[in-house]
Amino acid sequence: MIQVGDSAPDFTATDCQGQPVSLRALRGRRVVLFFFPRAFTIGCTIEIRAFRDNQARLQALGAELVGVSVDSVSTQCAFAAQEDIHFALIGDERRLISTSYDVLWPVLKVDRRITFIIDPAGRIESIIRHEVRVHRHLDDVLKYLQAHPLPPEGAERSHA
Repeated sequence: MIQVGDSAPDFTATDCQGQPVSLRALRGRRVVLFFFPRAFTIGCTIEIRAFRDNQARLQALGAELVGVSVDSVSTQCAFAAQEDIHFALIGDERRLISTSYDVLWPVLKVDRRITFIIDPAGRIESIIRHEVRVHRHLDDVLKYLQAHPLPPEGAERSHA
């Protein structure tokens, strides 16, 4: 099981805008990687809308959003189009990313609702788990990012 402080497993995929997404390519930036069970379900729609409606706020706090579910790419892209999503959404039908992050429910083989905050060096900073209270993911991400701001560009990080 992935723990805070671990290196985040790298992945490469194509998002619904046809753009390649790789954790390695996002190094140097903080990433909010959130997994959700299924596109078009009530809870997942509420969660994705919360992230969508706060995308600019999250980016202002230095974070890039990436969402993943085990839906097919076509289902994920239809969901992204319907919900007007402009951040990376990935259909992980083969469950490669989900398996590497150990987020699959054992029997159902769908993603648990888990959010990872990954630092610019590619390490797990925080893990947020709320299966039912879907708004808590956004709330907890915002709270974490506000409490742990990145140093300004070009500033030296302290090594205390």
